[in-house]
Amino acid sequence: MVQALPVLRLLKRHCRDAEIFWWIETRNAALLEGDPDLAGIFHFDRRRWAAPWHWDEIWKGIHELRRHRFDLIIDLQALARSAAIGWLANGKTFVGLHDWREIAPGYYDISVPRPSPHAHAVDWYLETLRPLGVPVHFDFEWMPKREPIAREVAALWGLNGRPLVALLPGARWENKRWPAAHFRSLVAELSVANPRLRFVILGTEADVPLASEITAAAPQQCLDLTARTSLPQTVEVLRACSLVVTNDTGPMHMAAALRKPVVGLFGPTAPTRTGPYGQIDRALQRKNLPCVPCMKPTCSYVEPLACLRGISPENVRDEVLRRLAG
Repeated sequence: MVQALPVLRLLKRHCRDAEIFWWIETRNAALLEGDPDLAGIFHFDRRRWAAPWHWDEIWKGIHELRRHRFDLIIDLQALARSAAIGWLANGKTFVGLHDWREIAPGYYDISVPRPSPHAHAVDWYLETLRPLGVPVHFDFEWMPKREPIAREVAALWGLNGRPLVALLPGARWENKRWPAAHFRSLVAELSVANPRLRFVILGTEADVPLASEITAAAPQQCLDLTARTSLPQTVEVLRACSLVVTNDTGPMHMAAALRKPVVGLFGPTAPTRTGPYGQIDRALQRKNLPCVPCMKPTCSYVEPLACLRGISPENVRDEVLRRLAG
């Protein structure tokens, strides 16, 4: 979703009279609510849609989409679900990504190929604008500041003052998580190298045990906000930070969109395609293994998680200090 925002920004900038809507899963909608470039949001709940007794909600949602008589529909997921919903919405023109993993291109009027096998997701999404005659550039604010949320974050946690480093130890796949013990060692070493640093740990309920282990390295310098921030609050916490150390996870893209220095830690995935946009050349990844990147959610290598365990806390510490100094 964060990586798709440039498409919204450029559409609205070059088609100022357009009314743009976003079809989005309810649990992520808070990130877009009140966005200045959106005329509205359509919610759906993927978990409810899995149950047949909720299928009437699907049809109600489709009828609401059709009622708007859209001139243009853009699908940036290229999934069978999103493509089918976009087609049923019955817009005049349907544009999507040329990705046959789930037969989605069969629904589109215009199917946009990936610029190259290693092209970043953001660049691929932006390709959907070219056949529409919309210029592609980066003269826009990716994630505008929400002043009320920023004031709320400042009042709750007082993030001003000393330099603040955000740590994101979680990830959907377990084998995308740099070991919590490594994060703990990183905090200990950075605390010695620069005693003025503070650390804020962000994540979901599942990341609370990881945060507890990390915080133990320097309790007075760590603020554990795992499972305590909404999506908009997470954005504003990241905006207050000087640098972000993160696994390959959603908030990493928020940090990149905010133009924060990002030290991305990569194991099974390819930073060229899904790394922190504009900083993929600085992602840390152990490339001397035959399986990297495997692109698999579970590790089958003879030395489990060697790709991430092989990124030492010392290497990450040095990178953090270089980026802070720069």
